[in-house]
Amino acid sequence: MRHLFIYIATAAMSLLTMSACSGKKGQQENPANETVEKKIAVLSFDDGPNTTTTVQMLDMLQKHGVVGSFFVIGKNINEESARVMKRAHDMGCDIQNHSRTHSNMATMKAGELQAEIAYTDSLVEHYIGVKPTFFRPPYISVSPLMYESIGLPFICGVGCTDWEDEVTTAQRAETMLKSAADGIIFLLHDFEGNAQTVAALDIVIPRLKEQGYEFVTVSELFRRKGVTPQRGVLHSLVGAEQAAE
Repeated sequence: MRHLFIYIATAAMSLLTMSACSGKKGQQENPANETVEKKIAVLSFDDGPNTTTTVQMLDMLQKHGVVGSFFVIGKNINEESARVMKRAHDMGCDIQNHSRTHSNMATMKAGELQAEIAYTDSLVEHYIGVKPTFFRPPYISVSPLMYESIGLPFICGVGCTDWEDEVTTAQRAETMLKSAADGIIFLLHDFEGNAQTVAALDIVIPRLKEQGYEFVTVSELFRRKGVTPQRGVLHSLVGAEQAAE
């Protein structure tokens, strides 16, 4: 039940955002001299940092020469896990806020909400020298008070049910490949033991590269799409509004 809210919210968000994506895109040449569409996507990871799966995830990103965005939980940051977080930052990944305790923040008061954000912000800044600029609410559970009290843009994403052990590596990869679209933010997890998502990326990354995808961070995605994050919005497919015009 830990990620029940994420499953419901990301499934709905996937249906809503994927239908909005259309329009012209740039093109680039692949090594076989075939013309492919130029598209960008984000691999984002929740629930770290840790010294096991987060390390494996970074190894996989490094293997394929890509970057991602890590939405970290403050209570998981310690001297050892901070070194892993610093490695991610040094690789060009960005480190974002996923709260202090990973609780349902929609039930919290303003002061509690701000404390959750401030705690994680301060630790990230302490260890890597940069504060997070985006926030992903635990369970994708939000409230009007959260939007009022938290100054960071809210990020959702399109998942592959990778918090469920029974969802196989192949199924995770297939879901990601089917849902891929220009401007998409994939919502994945690097909690301890989630090796199947690491393995799924070994399938997904080269396949999407063949289709013309470039992998960037959340921050870079907004910049490249020329989109200013909006208050009161859960962003999952950045640039869809512009593409649909």
